[in-house]
Amino acid sequence: MSKLLNVSSSPHVRSSETTQSIMMDVAIAMIPAAAFGVFHFGFYALLVLLVTVAACVLSEYIFEKYMKKPITVRDMSAVVTGMILALNMPPEIPLWIPALGGVFAIIVVKQLYGGLGQNFMNPALAARCFLLISFAGKMTDFTSKKGSTFQFDGISSATPLATLKSGGVVDVPAMFTGNIAGTIGEVSVIALLLGAAYMLVKKVITIRIPAAYIITFVIFIVLFGGHGLDFNFIAAHLCGGGLIFGAFFMATDYVTSPITPRGQIAFGVLLGVLTGLFRLFGGSAEGVSYAIIISNILVPLIEKVTLPKAFGKEGK
Repeated sequence: MSKLLNVSSSPHVRSSETTQSIMMDVAIAMIPAAAFGVFHFGFYALLVLLVTVAACVLSEYIFEKYMKKPITVRDMSAVVTGMILALNMPPEIPLWIPALGGVFAIIVVKQLYGGLGQNFMNPALAARCFLLISFAGKMTDFTSKKGSTFQFDGISSATPLATLKSGGVVDVPAMFTGNIAGTIGEVSVIALLLGAAYMLVKKVITIRIPAAYIITFVIFIVLFGGHGLDFNFIAAHLCGGGLIFGAFFMATDYVTSPITPRGQIAFGVLLGVLTGLFRLFGGSAEGVSYAIIISNILVPLIEKVTLPKAFGKEGK
């Protein structure tokens, strides 16, 4: 009888999911894109991936050990941060640059704000933007090495979006399959969609943010892109610049995206508008990373506006 009268604080319904299981699913979902990137760009891309993940994990362990905080490397969040950052790197980037980015992501963006759940923007994307500002030349150098499937040895290649922005013609089927220049993880839309499908089936993410993001972006470029309903133009923008990677793997980050359904839709709409502005009217052909971290900063405001009223609350 005493058990029936036991009172405990909420939540009363608990999920079997843990931070570790969720992060493990996200890491598994990125394996197709990572594997294709290594196959496409060669063994050096694997080194970039391993070094970046190691830098993130070691940074978290050393910081927490030194600060006498609970060690949280087993929750896999540092691994996921390292994978996202590595997959956003050019395939021939000097290894010390993504390693530095990993340290910045974990210590500056994550740990100094209190650790997992307290960071106000996506650590991997913040680190990528930091590296883009600090080492613009290296971060936008897509010179291929021997063994690459899209270039001859030592020839620098522009990304498809850069070619499109300059008025050139791009090969959309090649962009979809991944036979293009770009960062390690963004090139194969097929591989990214496989990972996205896995996360949707496992209910790690919902479709609200990616769908609102992609639909808004398509409407924006149809209205302001100067090409109308040109399928090739729209498809090229969807397949290039890491938009699919950003929509499913980075914009859906639990910590830095809204928790309310309406807020998630508003967040996706904001992402679509910002990405369209950066791509069509900005100096760069990309824009996904900056769109996401700017939107991350506005999440508290979005949640404040879209938070549903408590049941039974009296009117004004």
